[in-house]
Amino acid sequence: MFQLAAAVHAEIEIKKSRFLGQLYPVNNRAEARSKLAEIRAQHPNAVHVCWVLLCDGDSGLDDDGEPSGTAAKPMYNVLVHKELFNVLAVVVRYWGGCKLGAGGLTRAYGQAISDTFKIAELVPVEILSEAHFAVEFSDESSLRRLCEQEGVSIIEVNYAEKATLHVRMKASQASKFEDTAFDLLRGNLQKLEKIEL
Repeated sequence: MFQLAAAVHAEIEIKKSRFLGQLYPVNNRAEARSKLAEIRAQHPNAVHVCWVLLCDGDSGLDDDGEPSGTAAKPMYNVLVHKELFNVLAVVVRYWGGCKLGAGGLTRAYGQAISDTFKIAELVPVEILSEAHFAVEFSDESSLRRLCEQEGVSIIEVNYAEKATLHVRMKASQASKFEDTAFDLLRGNLQKLEKIEL
């Protein structure tokens, strides 16, 4: 999965219609709405401003008056194929006087976003995982050192009958980290499913 390093823009022309492809890194729907309002204000004479939003738990798409499935869907397909996340894709269309038909529109909107990708810088997204581990007080420093060596963040430590460390790491390293910690502490490691504070 990837996200954009910065916003990018590209333009294509098909039968005198101009298609302005734009990709923006966004974190939520409110940010996307604000960006769309700004784009609409910049292009008051555009006939369509079609968009796709892909964010964690907050996605959407709009053909903005184009025939259903001919604008946002091909844009969405490109984003999914490129494994892009936290992105707002927009294509602004200026009418050129010639009808393109459903197939022509589908190709044009997909190509506008594909061409924009050619100049985009993508950054890999690492999915993070959190866990809670309980250890004897005498083993806490060993677990802390392992966290430091493996690049695992310690979010919080609580002390009760044992020391409980709340940690965050890349999801891809979680299983290996747990195995390494278990071996290092000679089995004196307890992974807690749910913390009651």
